[in-house]
Amino acid sequence: MLRAACMHFSRGCGLLAGLILSYKATYAQTLIQRAETVPAADQWLQPGDRLQVRVQAQAGCQATFFGGKPLVELAPALTKGQRGIYQGTYVVQPGDTLHDRPITVEVLAPDSTRSTASTRNKVRFLNPNEPQLALTKGALAYLNYGIGEDRLGGAKLGYLDSLVVLHLTGRVGNLYRVQLSGSQMAWVPQEVIRLLPPGGFVPRSLTGSWSVYGDSLYDYVQVPLDARLPYRSQLLTEPTRLAVDVFGATSNTNWITQRDGLQALSDVHYEQPEPDVFRLVLDLRHKQAWGYSIAYQGNTLVIKVKRPPAKLRLRGLTIAVDAGHGGTNVGATGATGAREKDITLAIAQRLRQELTRHGARVVMTRETEKTVENSDRILRLRQLNPNLLVSIHVNSTGNATTQGTSTYYRYLAFRPLSVALYEAMRRTGLKGFGNVGSFNFGLNGPTEYPNALVETAFISNAEDEKRLIDPRFQQQIAEQLTKGIEEFLRRTRRRGIGGWLSAKAQEQ
Repeated sequence: MLRAACMHFSRGCGLLAGLILSYKATYAQTLIQRAETVPAADQWLQPGDRLQVRVQAQAGCQATFFGGKPLVELAPALTKGQRGIYQGTYVVQPGDTLHDRPITVEVLAPDSTRSTASTRNKVRFLNPNEPQLALTKGALAYLNYGIGEDRLGGAKLGYLDSLVVLHLTGRVGNLYRVQLSGSQMAWVPQEVIRLLPPGGFVPRSLTGSWSVYGDSLYDYVQVPLDARLPYRSQLLTEPTRLAVDVFGATSNTNWITQRDGLQALSDVHYEQPEPDVFRLVLDLRHKQAWGYSIAYQGNTLVIKVKRPPAKLRLRGLTIAVDAGHGGTNVGATGATGAREKDITLAIAQRLRQELTRHGARVVMTRETEKTVENSDRILRLRQLNPNLLVSIHVNSTGNATTQGTSTYYRYLAFRPLSVALYEAMRRTGLKGFGNVGSFNFGLNGPTEYPNALVETAFISNAEDEKRLIDPRFQQQIAEQLTKGIEEFLRRTRRRGIGGWLSAKAQEQ
């Protein structure tokens, strides 16, 4: 009997020990609720960059990451009262190695219980001695200023031609950091580049001597380089000029040949604001810029500057009209069930009739109820080469009392068109919601022609919606937009367009 009692006691002790071990294991697992990198995305970092980690765990513990680097528990005042939030930063040092691995964190509780966890995202440390290069691909590759995004995407620095060589120095998710010069960087989306094997030379070039000339349609500037380098352009006003920065280029330009036939360009020269930034400065003859494009022919950078229309009046102009949304892209919907895609198409068709009646040639980005991606619209407009573009949309907001009309532009040089359209829309009796600049919408991105977007009215407002679905009001919008374009042309004439084309000739 005594032996049996001892055996029962022994089994009980073993069971208790097992329960204690199981409890400790479960307790250790619950020490850490979450571990993540900040930003919470796969990252590439180089020496000097910051590896940032945040952990949510039991309060009052000691926490470390990346082989013993301390994590600091934040005061509740910094976390909206939440306890157990730990953060840490490590500055990547030369010689550090890490190849697409998650970051491990460890938490030590006051009772000496330890728990480890790994971040979901992975981190790579880049070796500066093995540069990572990439080539742009596709017809609409572009750079962003930073990694922030909203419903319009990231803020775009500008478009790039294909096969442009980029030096990548970091990554956050699907965005790669591009080192443009010693002091400037940008970000490029993964879908518009092709990674090259590491170890290539960072692209650099001396510039050759320029050729500046014109043909029957455009003025051109050609600058020979050793590689397709990234660039950024700005169309400035007062005075009207085009500035193009070529990154990685240093001047070896010893002359600039300006041939006969120039009509859009005036003086051209260059600056070297940084040792590896070469700036082309192209003064324009006309106060109103009519567009430009930048591309490569081989390794020669070619800037094509558009001339003003022969006569600044509707008759003979090619005007693009964009009916926003369409097909599966319904857009905003009103309380009555009215859909943005239907209203924009109805207004666009009426606008086409009005413009055609005044002698303009109208091209449409969509003419029927179908889905057309914005990228396809932009590429088609490149081929159609309009004199200007008007994109028609319907606004919406969660506040049903908000109402009124507004126009949008991205580039300051194209603001006069958006202002003229805004003033015309106000003459319909709609309240004013404003004229908005630096608008990061796809159809406002092209530099090849002046463009503006019109948010006709708020479909989310009962009064505005009632007007928008009225065919008579749609016709009134079309008539006023036509008058707005005419006013833009008149103001351009009054501002003066340069010596080669007199204002008197414009009135004929």
